[in-house]
Amino acid sequence: KSTGGWRMCQDYTDLNKACPKDSFPLPRIDQLVDATAGHELLSFMDAYSGYNQIFMHPPDSEHTAFITDKG
Repeated sequence: KSTGGWRMCQDYTDLNKACPKDSFPLPRIDQLVDATAGHELLSFMDAYSGYNQIFMHPPDSEHTAFITDKG
């Protein structure tokens, strides 16, 4: 550390290698276009930067759920 202090670090490389991989492939662009065609509204959410950043009217929260083909 720049202050000369100690910082705890953990190397999870071996643990990551031992864990089973979940298959969540990115959809192809033609699948995205086909899946969204004909819908009146389309929205994009930045789940990384936008998580819990915008207050939502409580009754509207039921409209934010989504389902993928992986569950």
